[in-house]
Amino acid sequence: MHVLILGGTGFVGAHVVRELDRLGHEVTIFHRGEREPALPRTVRHVHGTFAELDAHLEGLLALDPHVVVDMVPFTADDVTRVRLFAGSVRRAVVVSSQDVYLAFGRAWRTELGPYVPTPLTEESALRRVVVDPAYDKVGVERAAEAVDGVATTIVRLPAVHGPGDEQHRLYGYVRRMDDVRPQIVLDEAVRAWRWTRGYVEDMGRAIALAAVHPRAAGRVYNVAYEHVLTEPEWVRAIGRAHGWNGEVVCVPSSELPERLQVSFDAAQDFAVDSARIRHELGYREAVAFDEALRRTIEWEREHPPDDVELDYAAEDEALTPLR
Repeated sequence: MHVLILGGTGFVGAHVVRELDRLGHEVTIFHRGEREPALPRTVRHVHGTFAELDAHLEGLLALDPHVVVDMVPFTADDVTRVRLFAGSVRRAVVVSSQDVYLAFGRAWRTELGPYVPTPLTEESALRRVVVDPAYDKVGVERAAEAVDGVATTIVRLPAVHGPGDEQHRLYGYVRRMDDVRPQIVLDEAVRAWRWTRGYVEDMGRAIALAAVHPRAAGRVYNVAYEHVLTEPEWVRAIGRAHGWNGEVVCVPSSELPERLQVSFDAAQDFAVDSARIRHELGYREAVAFDEALRRTIEWEREHPPDDVELDYAAEDEALTPLR
């Protein structure tokens, strides 16, 4: 099968390309050429901006792709890219996010109302409030599902960690562990709170499966670790992969410095069910859980962010009443 990827050189996209190539599929990527990660030699590169995609359309269609994958749609208007290929390709895959769920709006207090039961499935209620007009994955999904002439698959990703994570999701914990902190302090509010996560290479595998599996046509899939950990469990898992033997301590918000207090409503759990993609497409993680954490830890050490400040004195003060 020939898969055309719009993007394909970023954090997740490069892993999609590698997985498709590993599975024996022909891959063409359309991108700006600003990043050139190490990709298989068999991958065809076409350089251009999304704004001029229509000018490249004839040449891309001449390559006879069967599926188009859009890695970076942010608003409904971006779905125009997929619409250009309608009637010429069999299927399209649009990469979305699990922040589409109403539970996300409840957690971040952008939508008021009763808490949403979890685990969330692909049928769970979606957000209604658009917080940032430049980022609206709900709008992306609705526009993609309305495209005529092509069967669209939507893949919803969790909070993704791994080498290349510009959000440095593990760094704060890894830094404390590297500094041999005996205790890591968490807000009591997250003692039982769960957040769904996944490793970047596994996300590439999931999107590749959605692109080439015939059963994926017209379907929506959550991708994430099968077991959703609480925040203390997550920190302990990082510690296990790191070799840190310290203690995770939950402290009431009132006893914590502001920077350690959670800014969201942790009473809204965010566990997401990934059973559908496992059952329908045979998805399984490509990298063992602890190994994925080890790779992420090593990358975080080698690529520390510039803007992280840790106040160990304040953390120690918060622990004093517990001693």
